Amino acid sequence: MTITRLNPSEVLNLISPDLRDRLIQDVRKTWTDLSDDMGTRGVTQMAAFLAASVQTDAALTPSLRVDLFWHAFVQRSVPYVAFSRALGADYIHHVPEDDVAGADPEAGRAAMAATTAAIRASGFDIDAEFWPHEGAADCSQCHAGCTDSPKSGKK
Repeated sequence: MTITRLNPSEVLNLISPDLRDRLIQDVRKTWTDLSDDMGTRGVTQMAAFLAASVQTDAALTPSLRVDLFWHAFVQRSVPYVAFSRALGADYIHHVPEDDVAGADPEAGRAAMAATTAAIRASGFDIDAEFWPHEGAADCSQCHAGCTDSPKSGKK
């Protein structure tokens, strides 16, 4: 399958305003004080993460905040599959690691830095409030080993 390299505005246009609002409402179920502005920014960072993940063979890892939006999107499988396919992937798999007890925080920081570098290389801006090593207050989900699987499901 050919990976489609879309510019950031094309990627963001794959998520309709209605879908964006639904994702924000879904995330608000666990992040109760999520503002509309932060929600819109979260959808943008999630879309950037997913677009970057199909453009590299490296396993990328979301921040905790980005992962909340990714989980919400995966649960809305019809638009999620359409989004994945528009990027040239059959399906962008969410692959959590089973053994997180011995997770290495330094490796997590390195993975997060590699992820944001890949997002920037894909033409997207990084919103520091969504990435721990860029200034976000929340810790990283990467210590739990949650990553994309750039090769799983791709042909």
